Amino acid sequence: MSYPIETVRHSLAHVLAAAVQKLYPDVKFAGGPAIENGFYYDFDTEHRFSEEDFEKIEHEMRELIKSNGRFEQRNVSLAEAKDIFADQPYKMEWLNEYDAAGEDLSIYKFRDFVDLCRGPHVESSKELPRDAFKIRSVAGAYWRGDAKNKMLQRIYVDAFATKDELDAFLKMQAEAAARDNRKLGKDMDLFHFEPDYAPGAVFWHDKGYKIYRKLIEYLRHRQERAGYQEISTPSVMDRSLWERSGHWAKYGEHNYSGKTQDGKTFCVKPMSCPGGMLVFGQGIKSYKDLPLYLAEFGKVCRYEAAGGLSGLMRVREFTQDDAHIFCTEDQLEAEVVKILRFIKDIYAKFGFNNISMKLATRKESEFRIGSDEIWDKAEGALKHALDANGIEYEIAPGDAAFYGPKIDNYLKDALGRTWQCGTVQLDMNLPERFDLSYIGEDGEKHRPIMLHRALVGSIERFMGVLLESTGGNLPLWLSPEPVVVTPISEKFRDYAVEIADRLRDAGVYARTDLRDEKVNYKIRELSLAKTPIIAVVGEKEMENKTVTLRRLGRDGQETVPVDEFIDQMVAAVKMPA
Repeated sequence: MSYPIETVRHSLAHVLAAAVQKLYPDVKFAGGPAIENGFYYDFDTEHRFSEEDFEKIEHEMRELIKSNGRFEQRNVSLAEAKDIFADQPYKMEWLNEYDAAGEDLSIYKFRDFVDLCRGPHVESSKELPRDAFKIRSVAGAYWRGDAKNKMLQRIYVDAFATKDELDAFLKMQAEAAARDNRKLGKDMDLFHFEPDYAPGAVFWHDKGYKIYRKLIEYLRHRQERAGYQEISTPSVMDRSLWERSGHWAKYGEHNYSGKTQDGKTFCVKPMSCPGGMLVFGQGIKSYKDLPLYLAEFGKVCRYEAAGGLSGLMRVREFTQDDAHIFCTEDQLEAEVVKILRFIKDIYAKFGFNNISMKLATRKESEFRIGSDEIWDKAEGALKHALDANGIEYEIAPGDAAFYGPKIDNYLKDALGRTWQCGTVQLDMNLPERFDLSYIGEDGEKHRPIMLHRALVGSIERFMGVLLESTGGNLPLWLSPEPVVVTPISEKFRDYAVEIADRLRDAGVYARTDLRDEKVNYKIRELSLAKTPIIAVVGEKEMENKTVTLRRLGRDGQETVPVDEFIDQMVAAVKMPA
């Protein structure tokens, strides 16, 4: 019988728990679901898991699978469940909170391991693969995700239906490790982190900051062409602003804030939205002013748990390419489609052509603002815009922002990984909270509809995705050092300087490497730093007014006239239209 991969992974999670129980009898169990590419399980034990334990645990898992044990399900009463899990504090905590009086609970037994579980599972362990899983890592995880609770040990396992699928995944993971943005940041001298002084904040080096600035310059150029106005709002504002917007109630514990001498509480900007509301609110707006596009490259700060920080991909301080579009109800559909096409075109310029979308709908939450009537209208409007224009999408129930539904854009990188970056969010609530209005054709005040929009989301995160997808082999227009000119010896130093000067005069950033080192050594170093083009000059090149080029990612070399090379570089570094 063939089972869905989620069922296989869920069953293997129970096998993992059974193996850990056999090897470490004092263990206490929390829980372990199937996740993308595998599963995990959280344990509480005095033993500290390490990589040295992985092979032993995997071996025990395979022995349990070979034993052809059955996954036996039965329903039990709450009292019986408490008796079964009397020595398991994490299960007991959940049972003590169980409020469905009279309803039976589902448990599964595999060998000596018993767990509270709805299933489904395979019937017998003989139906599980013995060679298609591998323990990936162990990490700390707070019970129930709350830092106030005890830190448990979470074992992550990669698991697939076949060994070939696992091998392909592990190969991809090895490639991903080689392309990790933190490794590339060091190899290319782009940035570093100081966890002792500023955890989750980037220290940009010259070359990294050049890429950062070019990304913003390109997005700014595209936005200006599309009719956006760029604004800048304060980095520190009174807490009352975030209370008014609803962000404090939802994200207050993730904000950086403090009291001043006058007793007021100020907050470091965690998002740009409320500032955009205040800018729109200045002066009288007419229907003739709409749609109005206000963009901001806002530096924002949000507290993330230290264990969740991950290079450029998850930081505490970052720059959002934020924008807020204020429009009428009649303009809404056209604006949503325009934004989605804008995002898709931006991604294509960076080589990302595999794009998917998800419509995120409301979640029942104490933090959600706005009436059901408003939410029905907002969700319906986004759905209609997608359907009416033949745009494919999936529904993501419960993933909406607290103020409105959204369409998230997902791009697939060169390794086949999916990243959520751009978004368009429909908001009928914040304009109400900030009492925004425009004068309509009838001379009366009307409430604008607002769209939150991000093209790439976080500049830092998008840069990390781009670095890893390209392996650091960035397009020439985005490269911080498109070309480095180096002579093979001191005799040709002046010729190397002359070529670099001519390139710079033509608008191409060029550097010379005049170190007294062997040319092959310099080429190796420059290649490790992902220098796109290394221009080598010697006697023949100087006599013939040529340069010999080595291009990153290509074998061999080519020799071209200097004038031709400069023309090529001018065209290659030009920012895309």
